[in-house]
Amino acid sequence: MANQNRNQKQNRNQNQNRNQNQNLNQNQNQNPNPQTNAAVDEDFNLRETRPSLGGGRVSGYDHVGTAFDLVEQMDYLYMRVVKAKELPGSPDPFVELKLGGSKSATRHLEKTSAPAWNQVFSILKDHIQAPHIEISVKDKGRSGDDLIGIVVFDAIDVPRRVPPDSPLAPEWYRLENRRGERVTGELMIAIWMGTQADEAFPEAWHLDVTTVTGDGVASIRSKVYLSPRLWYLRVNVIEAQELQLCDRNRQQPEIFVRVAHGNMILRTKISESRNTNPLWNEDLMFAVAEPFEEQLVLCVEDKVGPNKDEVLGKCMIPLQGVEKRMDFKPPVSRWYNLEKHTGSENGQRNGNRLNSRVHLRISLDGGYHVLDELTHYSSDLRPTARQLWKPAIGVLELGILNAQNLTPMKMKDGRGFTDAYCVAKYGQKWIRTRTILNSFNPKWNEQYTWEVFDPCTVITIGVFDNCQLQGDNRGGKDSRIGKVRIRLSTLETGRVYTHFYPLIVLSPSGVKKMGEIQLAVRFSCASLSNMLLMYSQPLLPNLHYSHPLSCHQIEILRHQATQIVSTRLSRSEPPLRKEVVEYMLDVGSNLWSVRRSKANHYRIARILSAIVKFIKWFNQICTWNSPFITVLVHILFLAFVCFPWMILSTIFLYLFLIGTWNYRGRPRHPPHMDVKLSQADTALNDELDEEFDTFPTSQKQIDILKMRYDRLRAIASRVQTVLGDMATQGERFYNLLSWRDPRATALFLILCLIASVLLYITPPKVVVTVIGFYTMRYPRFRDQRPSYPMNFLRRLPARTDSLL
Repeated sequence: MANQNRNQKQNRNQNQNRNQNQNLNQNQNQNPNPQTNAAVDEDFNLRETRPSLGGGRVSGYDHVGTAFDLVEQMDYLYMRVVKAKELPGSPDPFVELKLGGSKSATRHLEKTSAPAWNQVFSILKDHIQAPHIEISVKDKGRSGDDLIGIVVFDAIDVPRRVPPDSPLAPEWYRLENRRGERVTGELMIAIWMGTQADEAFPEAWHLDVTTVTGDGVASIRSKVYLSPRLWYLRVNVIEAQELQLCDRNRQQPEIFVRVAHGNMILRTKISESRNTNPLWNEDLMFAVAEPFEEQLVLCVEDKVGPNKDEVLGKCMIPLQGVEKRMDFKPPVSRWYNLEKHTGSENGQRNGNRLNSRVHLRISLDGGYHVLDELTHYSSDLRPTARQLWKPAIGVLELGILNAQNLTPMKMKDGRGFTDAYCVAKYGQKWIRTRTILNSFNPKWNEQYTWEVFDPCTVITIGVFDNCQLQGDNRGGKDSRIGKVRIRLSTLETGRVYTHFYPLIVLSPSGVKKMGEIQLAVRFSCASLSNMLLMYSQPLLPNLHYSHPLSCHQIEILRHQATQIVSTRLSRSEPPLRKEVVEYMLDVGSNLWSVRRSKANHYRIARILSAIVKFIKWFNQICTWNSPFITVLVHILFLAFVCFPWMILSTIFLYLFLIGTWNYRGRPRHPPHMDVKLSQADTALNDELDEEFDTFPTSQKQIDILKMRYDRLRAIASRVQTVLGDMATQGERFYNLLSWRDPRATALFLILCLIASVLLYITPPKVVVTVIGFYTMRYPRFRDQRPSYPMNFLRRLPARTDSLL
């Protein structure tokens, strides 16, 4: 018997080795690109570090935080040039600051003897290469020697300022010539030594950034952005009356309503009542942002032929007077008069008021949450209306320390270089660090803070290469270097996490590690009870459950919201460019990809592997491979038959013991981008070419094939989303006992222990009766909102945070 088992195992191993060799040969033939295969050898893992942070601390547990205590303190020399007075003549003055080989200048003012600049300059203390600071007042209108006067300071004697001390008061200094003689005029300046915590740091011009000129200087500064406040605009088109057809002999007009807001246009279906009093009763929804600058344009049109529509009436509706709703109470409906615009002989358009009118119900819905609920990486789950907001439960602090081994992104004079900056997004607040020029190992050491209203949210940090330093927008798009996501619920409160996160980018040539970024993250909780209470609350506002949106509406609204956010942020100074915003918001992540489908397939297979293991184990029990264990199982089975009320109690007790045992191996680090989970290391060239193809495709020339190909990708993207959702739900069940979210696992284990005790002392008939009557309870006692277990399950983390 033992020899037979040994022979079967040997044959099974030989077959497995033969299959592995065949698969390896097939992969080598299908994927001749060495870059894709070499990507497996790169280190894509997370590395824990213990840097010296503010005040000399290291990472660990620290419940009491101070300003800028998550980053290394960097000393800067600040120089504020305020104004001058009594300059000779009517010069065009400007101020030039020089410190060794570093220099910079203020803007020049025309024809004034009392100019005012009020500009701040800074330089890193480690970059100071001269003992003296030379500040010169010059005249741009002069030719030759343009010096008006000079002031010299000793860099060693500069006083130090530590916030929250008040800003250093500027002083008047007399101007001298190069020989040290007194000249006419005085200059008001302030010089001090400070850190990056100084309030002057974000607006300071750095003296060591001499290669950037003009408008490009603004694009290297750190900034904080606020995304616009978004609302859902609901337009309920009810009916129209007394429409005047262009062709009075037309018996059955095909009338519909076209509604436009900005660049977004939606239309109703053709009315089934083919007369001049059509009826629709159809909802059209838009995503709009405050302030409501654009009007709502509504046109009633008649489809008179293929690609030919005639306007029967038009009205313009300003959104400032539209009713704002916090719940789903129907707004008041109104009749709007229609106008028809005609052209005159002088080229002007005249509006003629008609007897026609349209019946509408318009509202701005603030009870929904816009944009982020449509992705797996939500950073804010609150409704739009501030009246529905609840107090913050904690604070998120992020220290962006440095990066290492970045890949050259641009070429100049045959040499590669990178101008890197970071962008972080959480809630409505976006931040952008300053750009570190020409460095593969940039150091930012900038710290930012967000209020946290829900722990089951994700912060996204992206690294980009600045291509706008010339100030004329000729640099093209900012290149992406990599992205990191961190789910707050996976962090222990009060602990400072310091890690090097790999920066991974997927391109048509394969996956590549672009470097590493070092972050310091701390999630502080004000009240543990309030945070634990959040696990029983619905993930989204109530209107998402009482009046849910369709999948088609969600896709359209998210596209609108993304375009609004990218447009608004690109209008800031310096602009947060569209390609940066779309990369941070994962635009296009729902499109079809063979690689993503494979990743979701293996995620589901990983969840089902536990069932497969149980079946194999039970098969071993049935085949008596281990007689001792088989006898124990028989005894346990007999005990359950004799005492059936112990089944559920034992199951919950077993789950409690498993979860307690898994506490020793609980995850110690936040999740990160996983190349193997994303199937990025094994993707074939043709799969990557399809993934990076445009939608609709630009690769095919035959129209019919193009149509079928696009349709296949559209259907497959839905299947991919369903597979991803199934995998997410399975991973959430798996993470009940994995301590991925330590608070959720602790709550579940406590419930298991309580359930085990209650089910042990409660007769089974009572349990079954209570469950049955509760399941079949009267509708009046039912709540439209999700149940507490469902809310708890939806808040559990999944491995979606680690997908590329």
